[in-house]
Amino acid sequence: MAETKYNKVKGWIKSKILDGTYAPGQKISSESELMKQFDISRHTVRIAIGELVNEGWLYREQGAGTFCADRSTMQEVSHSEEKRIAIITTYISDYIFPSIIRGAEAVIRENRYQVSLFSTNNDHENERQIFETILSQRFDGVIIEPTRSATTSPNLNYYLKLELLGIPYIMINAIFDELEPVSVVMDDEKGGYLQTEHLIKLGHRNIAGFFQTDDLQGQKRMKGFLKALRVNGLPINPQNIITYSTYEKFSKPVQLLSKMLDSAPDKPTGLVCYNDELAMKLLDVIRQKEMIVPADISMVGFDDSFFAEVSEVKLTTIEHPKSELGKRAAEMIIEMVSKGKNFKQWHDIESFVFDPKLVLRSSTKRVGSTSDKEPLEEVEMDT
Repeated sequence: MAETKYNKVKGWIKSKILDGTYAPGQKISSESELMKQFDISRHTVRIAIGELVNEGWLYREQGAGTFCADRSTMQEVSHSEEKRIAIITTYISDYIFPSIIRGAEAVIRENRYQVSLFSTNNDHENERQIFETILSQRFDGVIIEPTRSATTSPNLNYYLKLELLGIPYIMINAIFDELEPVSVVMDDEKGGYLQTEHLIKLGHRNIAGFFQTDDLQGQKRMKGFLKALRVNGLPINPQNIITYSTYEKFSKPVQLLSKMLDSAPDKPTGLVCYNDELAMKLLDVIRQKEMIVPADISMVGFDDSFFAEVSEVKLTTIEHPKSELGKRAAEMIIEMVSKGKNFKQWHDIESFVFDPKLVLRSSTKRVGSTSDKEPLEEVEMDT
């Protein structure tokens, strides 16, 4: 029981050092304050502090108290010749993420760096714990997909801590704009525009859009969706805009599409989907309603993932660079690491934006056409 309590106070102190609450040279809470905060004995507090002193997290000054150590100088001394890059994504084994990671890993290993993979599952607390692991150990650079990127992050202080320690990072897929990071992303707004414009050019006027909006990608794709409707002079029906969060994944859009398809004669004729994975879930709803894609309803995905070709409906979708995005991010982080701890020189490296392209398959058709197979050259988009 005592061991559990001392580990708790030890972990709390480390966390406050890592998130910047305690700066190098700053005095930490007194033994009495820690005793009261954690309801533990002075002996337990002293064991926890003693171990942190031995591990280099704290130092004592006789008669003055216990202070936060400057671990950046210690890390320089203890750091081996082996270079290490961390890759943090919202997911690792799902959807398009394995391709992104493989692309980055190939470049990193080719340059003789070690790679460590982490997944936040798009959860801020998981992201915080990963940051603490990275800051506790010695990494030379970090490639990170920010968690729930459309919302203000409670972990911004950890990004700033990386900067203070001279550890460069690069964001992929989305960014926290307030940090002005070096990044590799795709033009999600343009992608959402192309999805919607494609359906409009096929004569669709009642188009529903489904977007995960706690990630910046979803917000930008929705912006492109709305822009395409406005540019083409189409009225925007608020009930045709379905937003959902990570924690509602698929359940909300599935339920609302089911209701939409029951509302004859006002059911949509075209669907714009946040990604291909969602498109497959919505396709299940369409089948349950005994409707056929594209004879009864057209749909466009995003990412050109393996889902786009696995079902009997071959999905028209937006191409995502996947492994090329990972490669580009890896090349850039290695260049940033080579510039040392100079923050200004890191930002001499320009961010990169991939241009989206529409991949035409058989999930869309022209309104009023009797054929399920449209001649692709008649509707191909300019990008």
